[in-house]
Amino acid sequence: MQPDQRLEKGHASHQEPGSEIVTLIPALRAFARTFCRNATDADDLVQETLTKALAKIEQFEPGTSLKSWLFTIMRNTFYTQAKLARREAPGASDCASTRLRVDATQEWSTRGRELRDAIQRLQPQHREIIVLVGVLGLSYEEAGAICGCALGTVKSRLSRARLRLLEELDERSTSSCIERTETFPTESLPKTASG
Repeated sequence: MQPDQRLEKGHASHQEPGSEIVTLIPALRAFARTFCRNATDADDLVQETLTKALAKIEQFEPGTSLKSWLFTIMRNTFYTQAKLARREAPGASDCASTRLRVDATQEWSTRGRELRDAIQRLQPQHREIIVLVGVLGLSYEEAGAICGCALGTVKSRLSRARLRLLEELDERSTSSCIERTETFPTESLPKTASG
């Protein structure tokens, strides 16, 4: 391989994480919204995450999940900021200026808000898992890597989060009952020719 080819190849591989980061911005914004109720704060968290990631891009290990790496940076950044904010601004969560002024008129918008609020009321580890797996569609393994916990813990937290969301939303549909693992009498099922 000639030196020019090695330089070009090295340059192309150096550009890959940067271009992949750009494609992950929508997922980062969605994940940030699970931490921040305010869209501006969520965008600030994404910007802080990207700034830290780009400053330390040489620490990213090629062959591993860039998405998981960025989500871990975001999670750690959020928790660090939350610790600092708790010390600096007590009572900010009760501020009247952060409350919504007008209720939505569409049913879907109302249900969306109810779901968002129900997710916000979950314990932090349950909220994080439900967003990673349920909203962003990550695998259990990826979610476990981001949260720093075992696969069984991810499944357990996800199950508890789903059950708690059903309770919060007062869901009583058939599919909700199945998810709650309630048993149904088998006598009510139609009999087949073989049984």
